Amino acid sequence: MISLKRAITVSFIAVCTLAASGQVTTTLTSTGPNGNTATRSTTRGAGYVQSTLTGPNGQTATRSTVRGGGNSQTTVTGRYGGTASRNVTGRGTGTVTATTTGPRGQSGTTVRTR
Repeated sequence: MISLKRAITVSFIAVCTLAASGQVTTTLTSTGPNGNTATRSTTRGAGYVQSTLTGPNGQTATRSTVRGGGNSQTTVTGRYGGTASRNVTGRGTGTVTATTTGPRGQSGTTVRTR
C-alpha cells in the first residue's frame, strides 16, 4: 500500500485596533503555500460594518452595511467595480420591504406582512 500525504500551511495574522470613535478595525492576512497573500480588513462601529478584501493579485472587493431604526442598507462592490445593493425597511413595524438591485440595474422587491 502506498500512502501519499500533502501538507499545506496557511498563516493567519490578525490585528485589531480600537479607535477613539468606538470603531473596531480587524485586519486578517492569509499567506498560502506559494507565498501569495490575501487581506481582509473589517471596520465595525455603531450600526456600521465595512469589509474590504484584497486578493493576491491586488484586486479588491468591498461590502458595507448600515443599520438603524429598523432599516438596513448593504452595498457590495466587486473586483471589477460592479455594485449590488439590498435595502430593507420597516423592521419591527409588521411590514418589511426588501429591495435588491443588481450590478446591471435590475431590481426586485419583496414585501412581508405579519
